[in-house]
Amino acid sequence: MVTSDFAPIVLFTYNRLWHTQQTIEALKNNELAINSNLFIFSDGSKENDIESVSQVRAYLKSINGFNSVTIIERSCNYGLAKNIISGVSEVINKFGKVIVLEDDIVTSKGFLRYMNGALYMYQKELNVGCIHSWNYHLNTSHYKESTFFLKGGDCWGWATWERSWNLFNPDAPELLSHIKRNHLQYQFNRRGTHQYVKMLEDQIAGKNDSWAIRWHASLFLEDKYCLHPTNQIVRNIGLDNSGIHCEDNQIYQEPIDFIDLRKIPICDSTWFYRAYLDYIIHTYPKKNICRISLLFLKKLFLI
Repeated sequence: MVTSDFAPIVLFTYNRLWHTQQTIEALKNNELAINSNLFIFSDGSKENDIESVSQVRAYLKSINGFNSVTIIERSCNYGLAKNIISGVSEVINKFGKVIVLEDDIVTSKGFLRYMNGALYMYQKELNVGCIHSWNYHLNTSHYKESTFFLKGGDCWGWATWERSWNLFNPDAPELLSHIKRNHLQYQFNRRGTHQYVKMLEDQIAGKNDSWAIRWHASLFLEDKYCLHPTNQIVRNIGLDNSGIHCEDNQIYQEPIDFIDLRKIPICDSTWFYRAYLDYIIHTYPKKNICRISLLFLKKLFLI
């Protein structure tokens, strides 16, 4: 690949200096960092965050190790969702594809190779909507491929093309209405394993400002699939109450350095649902088993 073949990286930052430093240093250690153009969108401060935002911005000006570094400083506080939606749109409309990170996603050294390779491998597969880099620490002994597909989208280190981003619908009430009208709640909730309908309802009620749940819903309703790694290739260090939507949650994470990327059939992965149920039962035997719907338990071995 020549430099122009690599997708630009878009990083979103706010007021977390330590998290941003960890994210940048790991990204710099990627073997393709020097070939990649980095765009950083620094959100503007609120009244009580002026000093911490200034510290982050001072650090951003010292970043090197990439083909180019472009810093966009918001003059006011956009908020996470608006900052990401606007920033991704700006870059992807110019370059046609994009790799997206927030300031708490620490990448393995093979992250950029995986992302760029998958963007190239599936660029002509119109039913593939995005690429993702994180996964639960699941038992993979019964699944031999390095990647798998799930319908919809995801957000902890991801990439996409302009054709897919053009499908993004920010209108949460419209998305929810479509899901309920067509009785798609069970499938939208990834066969009952996640509470995505509730997240979408909470977004409408103003209890969260999630762009990601609307991204997932938009791709889901268009029958698009997201490529996921069987073993995670990033680590989320924001599960410490420092971010907007991530609570203090000690999820076990053990990223690998490289993914042996091979093309696979594009279909919803039954393997994931079986492995995820096993993960929940053994990791949270009492506290979180209620997260798995009874309907999912009944249907699991019939799908």
